Amino acid sequence: MTDGAEAPILSEDLDDGIAVIRLNRPTRLNALTREMVADLKYALVATAARKSVRAVIMTGNGRGFCAGQDVAAADARNRASPSGLVERYYWQEQFAGMVEQIRAMPQVVIAAVNGPCAGAGMALALAADIRLAARSARFLNAAVRLGLTAGESGMSYLLPRLIGASRAFEILITGRTVEADEAERIGLVVRLADEEALLAEAEGLARQILANSPFATEHTKRVVWQNVDAPSFKAAIELENRAQILASMTEDYKEATAAFTDKRAPRFQGK
Repeated sequence: MTDGAEAPILSEDLDDGIAVIRLNRPTRLNALTREMVADLKYALVATAARKSVRAVIMTGNGRGFCAGQDVAAADARNRASPSGLVERYYWQEQFAGMVEQIRAMPQVVIAAVNGPCAGAGMALALAADIRLAARSARFLNAAVRLGLTAGESGMSYLLPRLIGASRAFEILITGRTVEADEAERIGLVVRLADEEALLAEAEGLARQILANSPFATEHTKRVVWQNVDAPSFKAAIELENRAQILASMTEDYKEATAAFTDKRAPRFQGK
């Protein structure tokens, strides 16, 4: 992971198992270069491996979350030495790999969307488990207006599952902007916050999650996202039953029932 004030990806720890990953090219609205994609993937993999981290907040420095691919950098490459098919496909997989990594993380990932959130940046936000947004947030996938398909970095999979197929298709096929108020209304984000309060809102949500059993939160995430694509109701029930019985065998479950009876807060230890 690149470190330092000028690093394109910054990582820091808050107390009690919360990590913050910040995109850090504020003068370019955190637009993604190829190098930045590699750095973000590294930061995500490194964070996922940390057992002490249970929630991850992803946000952007400056006045934007992420403007997507740095189109100016792509244009410069195209003019100087256009990439061949093999190279282009490799980097397409790297962009998509960021999204895959977010979805695979055992931690709960909260996107705190400040300002513009476009293209691959929108895909990053969609891959998060929960999205909060500042009132300045604007969601956009303009790929169809750049001669590309709107199905990039998992968006054609994620967006219909979050807001419904018909609405998602209309947004993707027109390439129009979704303002913050609409994003909240259609369920793309769970709530809005003033710009200066956004990170505090995200941290407060993370602390609500951390108040629960580590096993329970991790396996709730697994069950919910796996059952979105369950082949049948019966298959979903089978997965739920397995996870529930496993949870009931943990020491944290015993602690939770004892705390309920004793009318005190539980002291979970992740066992």
